[in-house]
Amino acid sequence: MVKRYLSLISLEEALHLMKTSFPAPGRTETIPLLQSLGRVVAAPVHAGYSVPEVNIAAMDGIAVRSRDTAGAREQAPVTLEDAVRVNTGNVIPPGFDAVVMIEETWEQGGRFQVRRPVAPWQYVRPAGEDIRENQLVLPRGHVIRAFDIGALATYGITQVEVRSVRVGIIPTGSELVPLGVRPGPGQVVESNTIMAEVFLTAMGASCTRYSIVPDDPGLIRDTLAQAVESNDLVVISAGSSAGTRDFTATVIGSLGELIFHGIAVKPGKPAMLGRIQGRPVLGLPGYPLAAQTTLRELAGPLLESWGLPPAPRHTVQVKLSQSLTSDLGFDEFVPVSIGRIGEDYWGIPHSRGSAVQMATIKANGYVHITALVEGYEACQELDACLTTDPGSIERTLLLAGSLDPALEELADLARSRGLFLHTSNAGNMGALLALKRGSCHAAPLSLPPLSILPVCPSLVQHLPSAGLVFVHIATIGQGIASREGLTLGDLAGMRYVNTNQDSATSLIFDIVLSSRGVEPVRIDRGLHQIATPQAAAAAIRADLADATLCTSRVAGAAGLHFMPFAWEDYELAIRREMLEDPRLGALVTLINSPDFKQRLAQSGGYDTSQTGRVRNLTLPGSGIDIHREPAT
Repeated sequence: MVKRYLSLISLEEALHLMKTSFPAPGRTETIPLLQSLGRVVAAPVHAGYSVPEVNIAAMDGIAVRSRDTAGAREQAPVTLEDAVRVNTGNVIPPGFDAVVMIEETWEQGGRFQVRRPVAPWQYVRPAGEDIRENQLVLPRGHVIRAFDIGALATYGITQVEVRSVRVGIIPTGSELVPLGVRPGPGQVVESNTIMAEVFLTAMGASCTRYSIVPDDPGLIRDTLAQAVESNDLVVISAGSSAGTRDFTATVIGSLGELIFHGIAVKPGKPAMLGRIQGRPVLGLPGYPLAAQTTLRELAGPLLESWGLPPAPRHTVQVKLSQSLTSDLGFDEFVPVSIGRIGEDYWGIPHSRGSAVQMATIKANGYVHITALVEGYEACQELDACLTTDPGSIERTLLLAGSLDPALEELADLARSRGLFLHTSNAGNMGALLALKRGSCHAAPLSLPPLSILPVCPSLVQHLPSAGLVFVHIATIGQGIASREGLTLGDLAGMRYVNTNQDSATSLIFDIVLSSRGVEPVRIDRGLHQIATPQAAAAAIRADLADATLCTSRVAGAAGLHFMPFAWEDYELAIRREMLEDPRLGALVTLINSPDFKQRLAQSGGYDTSQTGRVRNLTLPGSGIDIHREPAT
């Protein structure tokens, strides 16, 4: 029998059911002060003693009786018969009520003179000035900050009673291997529950992560029953879809009740919620991005409703660099890279695949397409939630275009200078459109040699030469990667995989094939296009394809043979006015730095003789006589 979702409810309804079905457990725990950062105070915290406990000196000087200084003037100084030398923090001796700074005293014959009267309690910190014994320090519900901990230590507090929630986290799946074990074919490292533990612990939950449970209903049932006995919330990972080995819904139903199975949200549709012995059991989808969405949009709000602090949430209004479509009736969350360009913030969407974890690593925020709309147009403004600190957005540069590992070296070098490079694999055409739209700071382009560029009308047509400058990153050797060491003549009938059909490499490839008598149409390009050269190389290594075009570095990393056949210019196109942005000025300086050139040289496959050169691209006359000239 084909299993289907038992229900498909809205995200709003799912949240309502979670919050209203399960009251706060009201659990607290007493923890050491140094472990209390970010936790919520469960009971009022009072000072253990007064600070200061006695009157102390606030300055280096002499302790005096203020009445003894009456009448002191420049012309008639008063010599004090009874004064005591004190330093800052020293206890004021009984009977003394003021301090005169040492700079305002004169010592003569072992006695001190003063030339102006002092008021009672001058430069004296009276007992209890900061806080009195048993005075309230932190109220119930306060989220403890780093500087709070310093004050609490000062007031003699060594432990704090905080709100607590016990969460049991169960990973399931026969294909899973634990952290530190390299997965074999068909296996994957169990990471969803590691992510869940870190996320929920940061909110103040006390998490217990159980050992991996194989796809066996009996074993899953036993572990789930054990977790429910010991925890306020149980999170069970994977097994929530409708496959033949997805047993979570059935097991929850056998121990309690299934409240819902399936939410109109992307990614995260298979999420489920059950109740066992009055406690919630949240089923996470197996795909990483779907699990992230479920944790952030369901588990987090539930713990927040129970009194734990919310996860940090910062929003900024962004313009979309491209249109986003979505199914009406579904809430969709899309990872984006956000940066400020001029006066506007722009968001470049990343892959929306549930399994692609790198999308969230590359992104620094996400946008929410609500269930009430079918998407947003390019350049439309909407709120985006940041997944990093807001300050880093001002130091972010958005690059859209053809990606090469050289950018990874540049990004690593830029990070050490306080700049964050966020790249989007848009290809040459997408890069030029982004430049025209002003939705990126710069566009990395793979340009063919000048002798070939004129026969690429689509590229020439979209080159907005006016107002652009080009920074040469490197000249890159391209070639054929294969398992057997294939040459150009061997490719007829082979399974060839494209990475970007509008790239300079693909253009050069077809031209070189024709020049050597190999008809490009005879190459089997029936395989779907793969996003990156690295992914294409991995497909060849897995015997899913025979050949692709890439650099020697990519081929070498995948353990493939490499047959070079051409070079292309890898350049960073920048709108001329953007060079006034100090962030881009710093980036251009980095490209021209010895450090960057040395990194490329060590990587291999790069000619850096022109690296860092800044030039114009002109298209005079008919557009055929194309040449680059130094920028002025």
